[in-house]
Amino acid sequence: MLSVRQKANLYLKLFSFNKVPMLWLCRPKIIRIDDDMVEVKVPLRRRTKNHLDSMYIGALVAGADVAGGFLAAMKAQNQGQPISLAFKGIKADFIKRPQSDVHFICTEGASIDDMLNETISTGQRVNRDVTIVATCPKLEGDAPVAEFKLTLSLKAK
Repeated sequence: MLSVRQKANLYLKLFSFNKVPMLWLCRPKIIRIDDDMVEVKVPLRRRTKNHLDSMYIGALVAGADVAGGFLAAMKAQNQGQPISLAFKGIKADFIKRPQSDVHFICTEGASIDDMLNETISTGQRVNRDVTIVATCPKLEGDAPVAEFKLTLSLKAK
């Protein structure tokens, strides 16, 4: 029997390979997942590096996208009602150069639950910012190397 994390990683691999090949190239992996948070790791490899041997900005944004989007998609699937999910905007602060594997942490589970309840009850599109913090635990510990605010947009179909 597969654990919740193993099922999530299998789903992420299949989804990224079939629907978003850019994500598949970055090889994101879910490290922790529960109702309140998700932690996703994107390894620093040849495909995710820039010319300065730090993580490329596109790979950083892809990791933030997975962290915020996967938590929302998992919660929407658990609701049992089809939900349209997209990101409308992004604000990012790049604090340090990420020179090792990057972990993206989204702890917005309660806010996403509120958004889902609102869109299901009203039928209207709901937009809110979700915060994702990127860290390099191997080199920097828990100090953030980047912070993202992605505008998540949900609508019940």
